[in-house]
Amino acid sequence: MQAIDKKLKVSTPGRICLFGEHQDYLKLPVIAAAISKRVSIEGVRNSNRIISINLPDINDYEEFAIAGKIPYLRERDYLRSSFNVLVRNGFTFSSGIECVVKGDIPINTGTSSSSALVVSWINFLALMSDQKKSLSNFEIAEYAHSAEVMEFGEPGGMMDHFSTSIGGVIYLSTYPSIKIEELNSRPGPFILGNSEEPKNTKNILARVKHGVLNIINKLEKIYPGFSLYNTKLESLAKYESNLTEEEFRLLEGTIINKNITEKAHKLLRDKNYERNELGKLLNKHQDVLRDYLKISTDKIDRMINAALDAGAFGCKINGSGGGGCMFAYAPDNPEKVLNAVKVIAPDSYIVFVDKGTKVELNGVEN
Repeated sequence: MQAIDKKLKVSTPGRICLFGEHQDYLKLPVIAAAISKRVSIEGVRNSNRIISINLPDINDYEEFAIAGKIPYLRERDYLRSSFNVLVRNGFTFSSGIECVVKGDIPINTGTSSSSALVVSWINFLALMSDQKKSLSNFEIAEYAHSAEVMEFGEPGGMMDHFSTSIGGVIYLSTYPSIKIEELNSRPGPFILGNSEEPKNTKNILARVKHGVLNIINKLEKIYPGFSLYNTKLESLAKYESNLTEEEFRLLEGTIINKNITEKAHKLLRDKNYERNELGKLLNKHQDVLRDYLKISTDKIDRMINAALDAGAFGCKINGSGGGGCMFAYAPDNPEKVLNAVKVIAPDSYIVFVDKGTKVELNGVEN
């Protein structure tokens, strides 16, 4: 086969959720930051009608012919679903594509490796289409959410797609409509610690999400007009007799996390925010995730304690939980904190806030 176009490279960062873990799919606000771990797709058009994708990091290879709707061969077949979503939205492909996917985002650890892949792939395919369309970051995120979440009926929200596409630090609210605020603050560095404990994002998301949704449905029948969006912590006591102890704890944790996120939003709007205050809010968020939502693990708790003992300002588990990564906010002594975390979890790194999805054509960034 013969290459017929210039070489295109698209890369997208992973992300950490600073505040609002397990909130975005409830349409509650979140604050997320893109990090300096990325996945890239590099390739060219060719003269046939085959899309071939080499994935050397996981010793895999995918290919499919361009012909109508592409059938899915596995659960979460994101490479094919992204193609189908774009075709349904008017994109056409007369030429094939050959490309290579590489990255250094830890996989299945809560750092959005899959969303970064889908965002890169949507961006790449749109530019490789007959339309050669340069999508806005907002459009890329919407298409990526459609391909990863909506196409397979997944329980996740939109945080991963918007944070990795837009980059930097964002405040995302999706109720009553999508609102994104790019925050000027650039906290960091962070220590990203990979516990290497396996996690099941789908099951944990379903447990917590469905648990809260069941609570909402129960309370709406008793208290018409009940809403998470305007419920205050001090008013929760009136609902306690209507819920089991576990349900009440989950509701209380959800409202506390909402309040913490709003406090962090106000703090991070200021470029000269108080770093100690940011650390305190991260620690409070972790307390709720561990004690109310019960998504932390013993190993991650030990990693967090080691980081705090070494001088980190604040730490929390990252992502849906039950394993995966944690991160520590360590602006003063990142190397010392990194070394302390590595004693427990050798696969740990210093990371910084990074830009969103970006495009290079023949080695030159656009």
